[in-house]
Amino acid sequence: MEGFPEFETLDLEAERGWLTVWLNSPENRNALTPERARDLTALCSMLATSAGIRGVVFRGRGGVFCAGGDLKSFGRMMADEADRDKLHALSLDGAALFDAIHALPQFTIMAVEGAAMAGGLGMVCLGDHVIATGETKFALSEVRIGLTPAQIAPFVIQRLGMRVGRSLMLTGARFDGIEAQKIGLVDAVVDDADALTAAIEQQKKVMAGAAPGAVAAIKAQIAQLPFQTRDGQKQAAADSFAGRMLSNEAREGIRAFAEKRKPSWTVE
Repeated sequence: MEGFPEFETLDLEAERGWLTVWLNSPENRNALTPERARDLTALCSMLATSAGIRGVVFRGRGGVFCAGGDLKSFGRMMADEADRDKLHALSLDGAALFDAIHALPQFTIMAVEGAAMAGGLGMVCLGDHVIATGETKFALSEVRIGLTPAQIAPFVIQRLGMRVGRSLMLTGARFDGIEAQKIGLVDAVVDDADALTAAIEQQKKVMAGAAPGAVAAIKAQIAQLPFQTRDGQKQAAADSFAGRMLSNEAREGIRAFAEKRKPSWTVE
């Protein structure tokens, strides 16, 4: 795709300011292999300064979102007696991936079907808007194979709260898209893949009037709230407000309101 390099583990499709990122290996259920983690992290680094992209959709080829970590590669590491330092570094690579998606300035949609397991469910927790089919299977399955959902735990708790997140991480229980909506993991449930595509397009229309710079600014502010004192929150909010008031985007938005027209960033 123009403006981005070719990624072996990802297919990229850009249209009218939106980028769809397809995980492209359904043969391994779009697992988060080390190679895919590196590709996604690199892509997010590029998107952080891509003013022409206002939204990003994450989706999996072959009717499945993401099965989480690549257990075959984990097995090979154990057979080769990988040392603790290498495993520690591998975990930090995962953290870099989740941080990079979480920090994207664009509005993000997680379009989920088939399955979202372990780290795949962790990716779901990073979305600004999550759409899933009712039959999608979810689980934080790590405890059932003797592992822990270590690097995704903060994002699970952020999305679902301590009570629900704790229960899901400790039990590894499976649930479907209907239950995922009930607990707050999913924002909208649809019937099938075609309805999933239609729901994505509808959400793009909802976001058509949202100023991209304002979206990026509020995402950045929200991300810092848990780590700030109340005084810090007030100061950061005042800085954000002043910056936005002086921005060309706000000038255009207020002018458009007065002139009873749509602002320049609106995509029809």
